[in-house]
Amino acid sequence: MRIPGCFRPLAGALLLLLAFLPSPRAQDRVDVALVIAVDVSRSMSYEELQIQRKGYAAAIASPEVVRAIRDGVHGRIAVTFYEWAADSYVHEIVGWTLIGGQADADAIAALLLSERSMGARRTSLSGAIRAGVARLEAVPYAADRLVIDISGDGPNNQGIPVTTARDRAAEKGIVINGLPLMTSSGMGSGFNIPDLDRYYHRCVIAGPGSFVIPVTEWEQFPEAVRRKLVLEIGGVEMPKPRVIPAQLFKQEPYDCLIGEKIWQQRMWQFDDFDR
Repeated sequence: MRIPGCFRPLAGALLLLLAFLPSPRAQDRVDVALVIAVDVSRSMSYEELQIQRKGYAAAIASPEVVRAIRDGVHGRIAVTFYEWAADSYVHEIVGWTLIGGQADADAIAALLLSERSMGARRTSLSGAIRAGVARLEAVPYAADRLVIDISGDGPNNQGIPVTTARDRAAEKGIVINGLPLMTSSGMGSGFNIPDLDRYYHRCVIAGPGSFVIPVTEWEQFPEAVRRKLVLEIGGVEMPKPRVIPAQLFKQEPYDCLIGEKIWQQRMWQFDDFDR
C-alpha cells in the first residue's frame, strides 16, 4: 500500500520511534540463563533421586546463591529445571522463571519439593544437552551468558554421541558445566566408569571457564550443588587446572564412546533393567 505524501513524514517519525523503543527481551535482561539438567536414570536408587531433588532445592534457596544473584550486574537470573534419562525422556519441573531475590528462590525450591523424582530408562547425556540447547534458544529473556548445568552418574549410552551434542552447543556460545556423580550404590553400577570426572572433562563440558565438580559421596551433594550454582551465576572461573575446556587442548586420546561400548557388551546381563 502506498502512503500518501502528506503522511510520509509522520510515518517516518513513527518508524524511527519504534526503532528506539526497548524490546521486551531487553527490558527483561538477566545475568545468566541457566538450564539445570538432572539425571534420573534407573542406575540411581529412589533414595538417591530424592537426595538430588532436595539438594537442588536447598542450594537454590541458600543465602550464598541468592547473594550471588543479587551481586550480578542485572541482579537476576533466569532458570529452568528438568530431569532426564533416555534421549526421548525430559521431564520439566520448572519452566523459565526469573529469580531476583529470596522469595523467588524459595518459590522454586518449594516447587522442586512438591513432587518426587521417578527413575526412567537409559542414559543420554547428548539428549539432555540437546534439550538444554532448545530451551536456551527459546529463552524469553536477554541473557548475558547461556549455561547448561548437567549432572549424571554415568557416561552416555544412548542417542547421538555426546561430543556431537557438546560441540553443537559450544558453537552457539553455550557453556556446559558438569557435576559427575561418582557413587556406586545404585543398581546400575555395572555401567559405571571409574574416571567419570575425566569423562566429563574430555567429553561433556564446553565453553570458556567450563568446569567439573565431582561428587564421590552423597553427603557432598548439597554443598557441591551450592558451590556450582554460585560459580555459574557469578561467572567466576575456578583456579586451573579445575577449569579445563578440554576439547580445545591437545591431550592423550580418550574414548568418548565408552558408555555406548559398555552398553553393547553388558546389556544382555540386564533383561529387566535399563540404565
